[in-house]
Amino acid sequence: MRLVSTAVSTAVLATLLAAAPALAQPVAQSAPQPTALPDAVPPARDIPYPGTIRLTVDATDTARGIFRVKEAIPVAAGTRALTLLYPEWLPGQHAPRGPIDDVAGLRFTAGGQVLTWKRDPVNVYALHLDLPAGVTEVLAEFQYLSPTTTAQGRVVMTPDMLNLQWNLVAFYPAGWFTRQIPVDATAILPAGWRYGTALEPRDPAALGTVAFKTIDFDTLVDSPMFAGRHFRQETLAPGVRLNIVADSPEELAATPDQIERHRELVRQAVKLFGAQHYDHYDFLLAISDRLGGIGLEHHRSSENGVVPGYFTKWADNAGRHNLLPHEYTHSWDGKYRRGADLFTPDFSMPMRNSLLWVYEGQTQFWGYVLQARSGIVSKEDTLSAYAMIAALHEKRPGRQWRPLVDTTNDPIMSARRPQPWLSWQRSEDYYNEGLLVWLDTDAKLRELTGGRKSMDDFARAFFGPGDRDWGVSTYDFATVASTLNGIAPYDWAGFLKKRVDAVAPQAPLGWLATSGYRLAYTAEPTAYWLSEEKARKITDLSYSLGMVIDKDAQVTQVIWDGPAFAAGITSGTTLLAVGGHALDADDLKRAITDAKTSGKPIELLVKKGDRFQTVSIAYRGGLQYPRLEKVAKGEAALDRLLAPRR
Repeated sequence: MRLVSTAVSTAVLATLLAAAPALAQPVAQSAPQPTALPDAVPPARDIPYPGTIRLTVDATDTARGIFRVKEAIPVAAGTRALTLLYPEWLPGQHAPRGPIDDVAGLRFTAGGQVLTWKRDPVNVYALHLDLPAGVTEVLAEFQYLSPTTTAQGRVVMTPDMLNLQWNLVAFYPAGWFTRQIPVDATAILPAGWRYGTALEPRDPAALGTVAFKTIDFDTLVDSPMFAGRHFRQETLAPGVRLNIVADSPEELAATPDQIERHRELVRQAVKLFGAQHYDHYDFLLAISDRLGGIGLEHHRSSENGVVPGYFTKWADNAGRHNLLPHEYTHSWDGKYRRGADLFTPDFSMPMRNSLLWVYEGQTQFWGYVLQARSGIVSKEDTLSAYAMIAALHEKRPGRQWRPLVDTTNDPIMSARRPQPWLSWQRSEDYYNEGLLVWLDTDAKLRELTGGRKSMDDFARAFFGPGDRDWGVSTYDFATVASTLNGIAPYDWAGFLKKRVDAVAPQAPLGWLATSGYRLAYTAEPTAYWLSEEKARKITDLSYSLGMVIDKDAQVTQVIWDGPAFAAGITSGTTLLAVGGHALDADDLKRAITDAKTSGKPIELLVKKGDRFQTVSIAYRGGLQYPRLEKVAKGEAALDRLLAPRR
């Protein structure tokens, strides 16, 4: 041990004690102020743009899925700065989905001189260019690199077909309403390919290089193209065409009866709404398992992508046949009549979706009505679809905390990403629960008027004025309520707010009491339920075990607070065995049925990640599948709703 002088030790201790207060003082933390956000993008003005954009899209590189673009953008004399915008907020998607990250190879020139460009640090969809004196036109050249696998996004080009969406391949000058910017568009297609689009070609017989008549940028984006090697076109009504592209010529084999049902769809819609809000209309239908599926509305056309079998396996695909009635209805509901907060002057201003329960919910309502009235889907299958929708929302636990109107934010919040607890979180419920709200509304109108008035009267009053007007007519909540009040006086504002704005533990199923039907759960599924399971390659046990499994026995959804939830099963769990035997979907159904009489829990061997475990599900209710059962004698209210107009 080393000895230390007592005097030295005392001196050191005194020094430390004297310094202690200084050491204990808190250190001031850095606290910067934010840098002000630049606002370098000029606001849109509703005045004519000084010139016409020339846009040429070469879509012949089908092997690599590359669109090569040249865009000549005129500028007014004396312009020294130009801001170009790429479409960000996309109509029909209700969200900022413009894939600007797939735009590459950007090069801007003017008079042969290369121009420098800079992306806006706040709005990454905006590009700023400084222009030399005397420039009257800027030439933009770039590629749109479309996804080549589904992991990258929706595939829009294959060796046999393509879906040209103009918002993917064009910039527009900031500072103008897009409806004020004229465009001359040209598409270069593979040799021999035929196409469908709402755009009007300068030469209707042209193939290969197709130049279109001048149109405004807004309408250009609203007028996509389907083109393909295997193509068929049918006239459904004067000015209304069905354009079909397919992976193989066999998929084009629609029967005369099938085409006639699509003609009846057009007839029934026009009889319903009493007007047409287009000068002509093109259904674009792709039958493919290579091109990405789609259902997207436009004013004078719609993009519809389905898997093979749409015509050739007609009886097995009832659930897929709702797509065209739904998207066609949008020409009236969503494109012509549009929520005022959803309308925007360009594709940069954010959209507000508070009225999607009308835009999408009522379109869903009319889509199912029109599928039945036209015969595209049978009345029986339509009733089965109603049962599935009613059951889904009757058992939706998320309604205990989240109002329907809040789900109108989902396109912006979640962009249809997979959710761990869908039934608790809710997702875009304004579609199908919106349908139920309008079924409730139809029932109330019939009740108030002794059956003389219905939602058909609302359709004609709300969507009917302005035949052949294909502009945009905006509305707000008060407009909806007052239109209903004009048909049958009632507190419609309170009626709708109770179902839409408030947390509603009970689903809007009041219509069932006067529909002539009741919602029942039986051990046998409907034919429509089975066709949906087959199409989606799932086994849906939502109303028994409270879960859905795919063809590989992996759980894709678990109902919040259901039996599977209580047993600790989550989505992503794989079911390996039931009752000690390798799992088969039919074996699992038998185990559910047996447990109803034996009273024993259902034993499952499951795999979660790299862990195996046995779980017991204490459920004794047997198989449960929803259906609508007729309780009225003769024709009832729901029968009248689905009956064709004569």
